[in-house]
Amino acid sequence: MSFSPGRHRMAAGAESRRRQARRRLAFAAVALAVVLAGTAGLVADRVGGPCGGDPVLVDVAAAVDIAPTVMEAAGRFNAAKAGVDGRCVLVQVTEQPPATVLRTLIGGTAGVLAARPDGWISDSSAWIRLARKQGAEDLAGTETVMATSPLVFATRKSLADRFAVGETDMNWRMVFPATTRGRVRPNENEPDVVRVPDPSLAGAGIATVAAARDVVGTGPEADQALTAFVRWAQAGAAPDYRSMVEAVDERSFWQRPVVIVPEQSVWFHNRQPSADPLVALHPREGTINLDYPYVVTSGDPAKAAGSRAFAAWLRSPETQDAVRRAGFRSADGSQGPYSPGPEIPTVSPRTRPTILPARIDEALEAWSRLAPPTNILVLSDVSKRMAEPIKGAKGKTRLSVALDAARLGLQLFPDSTHMGMWEFADAKGSGGDQRERVKLGPVNEPDGGQVIRRSLLEELTLTLRADAKRNSSLHDSILAGFREVTGAYDERMNNTLLVITAGKDDGKGLSGTELVEKLREEWDPAYPVQIVILAFGDDLDRSVLSQVVAATNGSLHVAREPGEIIDVFLSALARRLCHPTCRKAP
Repeated sequence: MSFSPGRHRMAAGAESRRRQARRRLAFAAVALAVVLAGTAGLVADRVGGPCGGDPVLVDVAAAVDIAPTVMEAAGRFNAAKAGVDGRCVLVQVTEQPPATVLRTLIGGTAGVLAARPDGWISDSSAWIRLARKQGAEDLAGTETVMATSPLVFATRKSLADRFAVGETDMNWRMVFPATTRGRVRPNENEPDVVRVPDPSLAGAGIATVAAARDVVGTGPEADQALTAFVRWAQAGAAPDYRSMVEAVDERSFWQRPVVIVPEQSVWFHNRQPSADPLVALHPREGTINLDYPYVVTSGDPAKAAGSRAFAAWLRSPETQDAVRRAGFRSADGSQGPYSPGPEIPTVSPRTRPTILPARIDEALEAWSRLAPPTNILVLSDVSKRMAEPIKGAKGKTRLSVALDAARLGLQLFPDSTHMGMWEFADAKGSGGDQRERVKLGPVNEPDGGQVIRRSLLEELTLTLRADAKRNSSLHDSILAGFREVTGAYDERMNNTLLVITAGKDDGKGLSGTELVEKLREEWDPAYPVQIVILAFGDDLDRSVLSQVVAATNGSLHVAREPGEIIDVFLSALARRLCHPTCRKAP
């Protein structure tokens, strides 16, 4: 199955682009983490370009954080009526997560784009090198770097001041569990957690693994430390940069959180009207720059020529000025972002010279090898709100559309996955509000009969129905599901409760406050179980759900429109799916 994630548009007027970029980024906070899938093509503001006749149409896929700037550049490029071989070139830019583009280019069959792009800007050259290693065809032999952004340790100003008073420098060893540094826990003047972007999804995560591997060196003890880091990081990794910076403000188990993100993410966050500014701190051993490379990916001579012309445009002085206005550093890293504010150092950070491209590639392979598989219980709301029809999706309910996405997601889990499924609604089943449909266990093994779980789960995505006469017991069911996964905790795996819901409790059981209190009491960082919630529609209790996921280092994903549901569903699953380099289920 193929589908088109992200959103598309021809570059339009500058002010229109800026307004749309803001709207797009609001959704991109959810859509960024989609490793292996996306949404049905939601096309916005597709306008006629300035060229007549038979123009060369060039589709460009860009990482979400750089996409608005690329769109702005495309608008100027189109207005300039650039041409190749006498034909005008029109560029259309689409926000796409790097891993989705990667799978498309290497010939994946699920979780791929409907059409191959003609140019690609990822957030790290590592993705392009990986695409070449995986046999991607028609990739140009060279890339054009559009922008750079160094990795920083970001935290609240109050914590940054505390670390400064304690003379605590940020360093790469802080990404390891305290036990690997000879301590039971960090001291009071250190971060108690350093969260990293998931390397399966983000260039910053790949670079962090490379830094971790670099500081511990080689040998048996280093291998043990790296394994501990991977498992520790997997339990607390966030799916995208926006989630990373928002995690700093969460008042959960962690009291002194620090996150590793590109400098541009701090710049962007600090410009939001209601933002509590974050401080960017440089690691003392030196950092790594993300390089946002553009590579031509088309085998069509005319499109490849048009794509090359646009690549050259991205290095023009005007585009490089736009890059800096968007919070990035220039392509060569020599010039910093405009208006960085007091929270971002104006001096260029020192880079760590030992982290070469080959070391980064090795780190990605190490993560793929060491990252634990998933132990996941799916908790599906079958109450009356999930039985409501969806406007614009003829004959479909909230639940049926969610299950369509689940069926797609299921085929992307590797055979090493353990999975089970419960349904819930008020007084559903003899055992109470929850009913076990598939017992948690290996997906390629039977659940007490002859049929393997993967097949049972796939059948449920076709047959499960919501009950229009039953209320939701959301709070009680979340706690029951959390306790089930905690009881089935496997230290070799990433343990997750995935809740598919309309997001509203019926008010007959636990209150939201009581649920959050119990989760905070029972959640154990030594045995972390994450709660991931997918909520559909506008009538949800966002405040309670946000507190629930914050208490367990989880994440909340909301879809309001039919076209968003597949995107949002797979966004939540992305970091629990198979890494792009690992073996997929047949």
